This record gives sequence, structure tokens and C-alpha cells, in this order.
Amino acid sequence: MRLKDRVAIVVGAGQSPGEGMGNGRATALTFAREGAKVLCVDHNLASAQETVEMIGVNQGTAVAFKADVTKGDELEAMVADAHARWGRVDILHNNVGVSLAGGDAELLDITEEAFDRCTAINLKSCIFAAKHVLPIMRAQQSGVIINISSMAVITTYPYVAYKATKSAMVSFTEQLAYQNAQYGIRANVILPGLMNTPMAVDTRARTFKKSRAEVEAERDSKVPLRKKMGTGWDVANAALFLASDEASFITGVTLPVAGGASVRRG
Repeated sequence: MRLKDRVAIVVGAGQSPGEGMGNGRATALTFAREGAKVLCVDHNLASAQETVEMIGVNQGTAVAFKADVTKGDELEAMVADAHARWGRVDILHNNVGVSLAGGDAELLDITEEAFDRCTAINLKSCIFAAKHVLPIMRAQQSGVIINISSMAVITTYPYVAYKATKSAMVSFTEQLAYQNAQYGIRANVILPGLMNTPMAVDTRARTFKKSRAEVEAERDSKVPLRKKMGTGWDVANAALFLASDEASFITGVTLPVAGGASVRRG
């Protein structure tokens, strides 16, 4: 019960179609298991509700909330709902992100529309969610913000918008950390590596017209540790540590969760 009586907002608590468990859903389940009340936010309300029902099976507390994270007023409403419902906000976990599914491409092929869409989902949402939660956390003199970036930041990655926005998220998290430390607020960013999630694997299988098994095998072969991708639970457990009091002196940190890929730069 490392998060007992705390209130967490998990943005991206549903998941893409496909097999396995996404990072956001795994994190919502983990936070609830550890005692947090969780607002499960997603643009797909049915998917968020599925997460809530999974939490309820284990007697956890959670509510689904529908939001288009590219719209500031909906992010403001999200924060207001959690605060009105439970009286505080202790954790903001920004998990949303899109690359190929948003039309991302290599530089010579990317369109302005795709770039704007990816930027709004990946970066704008993270910034404005933080904007709306900070006044509450500052008043509390406590709070944790966890942003989910990607190992695409420090390794080769061909698609423009995802790499650029996820890199910007790291700098923004560092800014959050040093500008809010005086208020007792911590901000850290996680870089997931090759993960076996619906967004990562099933989206690629559909896009490149391959079987899921082919995509899995190709990605597994690139992971130094045991030649096996991580799962959403690996990201969730890292987020749990950063959200808990065990990480009370950790802020402004970029944490790779990547099976050793972070030591192989470039």
C-alpha cells in the first residue's frame, strides 16, 4: 500500500487494440493495487471503463473520465474532476503518445497535419495537464508528476514527430522539476525501450502487414537483456517507485526502462 489514500490521474489509462497490457492500463492497475484512488483518463471512454472494471475486481477505487488530451479545457476539466471528487491530486501520470498511428513518418514523407497531431498528443497534452494540476499541488506543498517519454530520445529512431516531441518532454520534465522543487513537487520522466504492448507491436503489425509473431521476434532480438522485450508492468513498476515515498529525494531524473538498451547509444 505504498500509495495509500493518494489520488492519481493516469492519462492514457485505456489502451490500443491488440494483445497484452499497455503501459497506461498497467500503471492504473498498479497504482490502485497500492492504495491510490485513480482517475482513468482516455479519449476512448469504453477502454478507460475496462480499466476501471479491472481495478474494481480487486476492490480498488477508480473512475473513468473521457478527455481529448489535445484540448486544454478538457484537461482542465479532468483535473477539476479528480480534485472535486477526492479533495486533492497527488500524482499526475502522463502516458499518452502516438507515432505511426498518428501518421508520423520520416522527414521527407511527413505531412504538416501528421506533425501537428503528434505534437498535440505527445507534448501539448503533457504541458497543459501539468499546467492545470500545478496550482493544486503547490497549494498542497506536495505532488508527483511522471511523464512517459521513450528510448527514441537517445537511440536511433526514424520518425520525426515522435523523436522530437519525446525529446522535448525530457527537457520539459527537467524544467518542471527545478521550477517546482520549492513547493515539494517532484517531476521525473521514464524512457520505455522496446515493449510488448498493443501500441508498439500490434500497430506495427497492422502498418507493415506482418504477423504479430514476426514483429515480436524482430523486436526481441534487439533487446540486450535476455533478448526479450519488456511489458507494461515494467513501466508501471518504475512509475510506482517514482510516485512513492521511496523516491522522495528523486526529481528531475530521466529513467530508462529498456533492458540495457540505454548503454548502446546511437
